Amino acid sequence: MRRFALLFAVLLLAACGRPSLEDPPLSDRQLRLEEFFAGRTVARGQFQDRFGTVRRRFDVEIDGRWDGRVLQLVEDFTYEDGSTERRVWTLEKTGDRTWRGTAPGVIGVATGEERGDTFNWRYTIDLPVPGGEMRVTFDDWMWLLSDDRLLNRAYMERFGVEIGEVIILFERP
Repeated sequence: MRRFALLFAVLLLAACGRPSLEDPPLSDRQLRLEEFFAGRTVARGQFQDRFGTVRRRFDVEIDGRWDGRVLQLVEDFTYEDGSTERRVWTLEKTGDRTWRGTAPGVIGVATGEERGDTFNWRYTIDLPVPGGEMRVTFDDWMWLLSDDRLLNRAYMERFGVEIGEVIILFERP
């Protein structure tokens, strides 16, 4: 019983401190993914482990195409070690503020919701890592900082335990 209580306390603490779509907005901007990501977008980001140690940095070039219902994002990653990766997302607008999407490696369907200047995106993916793949779950948060900047903070979990965060700044050139 004591182990169960300790495990419950650790899991409860791990879930604390995350954003919510119910948080009060800090601006009157309205994020519309199909507008922000239409055309060319560039980004820089990094992965930090759960202890805050930066483990990997990367640049991303994104080509976005919106056809009125589906947003396709072709993401080309270049990591500091010189390795590259391409991920192609197909996002479908399912409602006024809701999205669903797929990409190679994503398990099932990703789901998301826009609210004001904020977007929350959740999915599980077999993520390429040096030496293979690792199945992780993303709780991805994006905030529209200006017409041409979007901040992204993604919480990563494996087996329900937070293993790190990805922080990305997207910019429209």
